[in-house]
Amino acid sequence: MIASLTLALTLLGATVEERPNVLFIAVDDLNHWVGYLGRNRQTITPNIDKLAGRGVRFTRSYCAAPVCNPSRAALMSGLRPSTTGVYENNNDWRTAIPPEKTLTTAFREAGYVVRGAGKIYHEAYRRPSEWDDYLQNEGADPKPRGDNTGVGGIQFAPLDCRDEETRDYRIVQYGIDQLAKEQPKPFFLAIGLHKPHMPWNVPRKYYDMHPLDAIKLPPYKEDDLADVPPAGVRMAGPQGDHRDILQSGRWKDAIQGYLAAISYCDANIGRLIEALDKSAHRDNTIIVFWGDHGWHLGEKHHWRKFALWEEATRAPLIWVAPGVTRAGGSCERTVDFMTIFPTLMDLCGIAKPAHLEGESIRDLLERPDADWKTPALTTYRFQNHAVRTEDWRYIRYANGDEELYDEKADPFEWTNLAGDPKHQATKKELRKALPAQDHEDIGPAEGRAAAKKQAKKQAAANKKKGDREP
Repeated sequence: MIASLTLALTLLGATVEERPNVLFIAVDDLNHWVGYLGRNRQTITPNIDKLAGRGVRFTRSYCAAPVCNPSRAALMSGLRPSTTGVYENNNDWRTAIPPEKTLTTAFREAGYVVRGAGKIYHEAYRRPSEWDDYLQNEGADPKPRGDNTGVGGIQFAPLDCRDEETRDYRIVQYGIDQLAKEQPKPFFLAIGLHKPHMPWNVPRKYYDMHPLDAIKLPPYKEDDLADVPPAGVRMAGPQGDHRDILQSGRWKDAIQGYLAAISYCDANIGRLIEALDKSAHRDNTIIVFWGDHGWHLGEKHHWRKFALWEEATRAPLIWVAPGVTRAGGSCERTVDFMTIFPTLMDLCGIAKPAHLEGESIRDLLERPDADWKTPALTTYRFQNHAVRTEDWRYIRYANGDEELYDEKADPFEWTNLAGDPKHQATKKELRKALPAQDHEDIGPAEGRAAAKKQAKKQAAANKKKGDREP
């Protein structure tokens, strides 16, 4: 089976019957707090860690946007936010991305059956016509008892219920049921888990896995924003969620809730992978596992995503491709999730659509230490970008403000080097990875007006700073 699959994967002209299946696993708001990445030793993710050991795990993998809707629209279309103008959760991506440009359409046109459940695109904007079948009624989670359900907008509380009563359990069950069936055609099966998206309301047993008295806070500096420019401070919003958390004295409680939601997610991933392993499809199914973006829990005085730092932009990426990856592979190269669409085309022997803005990382799946020079690029709102290489993070805001971090010496990004004259050449090189175009926000109307105003401000600021640029 492995030999025939390997042969099939080398041929763009492979027949439908020779092509591998795809199990496409998306997780909402899962940052790099998974065991195999080592960023937070408190996390408990044995099933995700086991999956990471089966193929190639990427240690530096980044989202296209630190927001659910634009991140998913970019990954599923192969078009960056700066190309489509889809920057926010209130942008209807369907107005900017026609169905013929999506990942699901590419698979359907190649003869695949395309099925899904849960959160793949942003929930507010579904396009059922892209799918052969989609779970219609995933239901809702139970509500926690009492009124002690979090701090302001940061919502967390244990549930007194069984796993079977929760939404993600039912979503994964759809995947399990599909994997148990005989499949006359190759399938693309997308399973999107909601947790650890807020509210972090999961069965109590997952809270019990993370006792409150053992919780440790993430690395934190009281004066962390002192060298962050105004545009970055505005994104951090230290007078919002972080102020509320500090005043409540419940920072550790919130950490416990997030860790519990991750452990609940991990249990469901374990159910899904176990079902694949018991099925007839184990040896000819590619697995790609990804989180849509990262999440801050107080680092840099910030909570949630909605920023361009490491915590908000880094998320897990795991590939298991029979006949291509080898167990235990770890890739240190810096990639972003615009690579997922073209890599799936490459692995499945499907011609790459001309519009894709990312490149296949098949070489890294075969040889995790292979050369790879393309930086990761993340965009948050109009004309705000972060460029990430193995050594550096460079942030350029719409108004011209900048941040630069030496990731080897400063992995928590505590020292902004953007104003240091000896790093001007580094900034100049990293700027080459910024997008060539910045499409206006596609809406709503007030969003477009704000984008135009922001563009004028940037033009004025750039003109003023022009002589000082290296």
